[in-house]
Amino acid sequence: MAKVKGAIVVDTQTCKGCEVCIPVCPDDVIGMSADVNRKGYHYAYMKNPEACTGCTNCGIVCPDRAISVYRVKVSV
Repeated sequence: MAKVKGAIVVDTQTCKGCEVCIPVCPDDVIGMSADVNRKGYHYAYMKNPEACTGCTNCGIVCPDRAISVYRVKVSV
């Protein structure tokens, strides 16, 4: 049986820290960084990467298209 493992990549310089991606993540994967980008915004990051299933909800709702979602099938 194959399981899907996901990952997101956030363009930290594009992300404006609107936090729209956080409540749409069903697995509580995304958090806001304590660091800021060059524009002074806190940006999203994977605070719980093991839980990501690659559902793409965060990438769909991101108004700045700062999130890319990747999925890989892994054997269990």
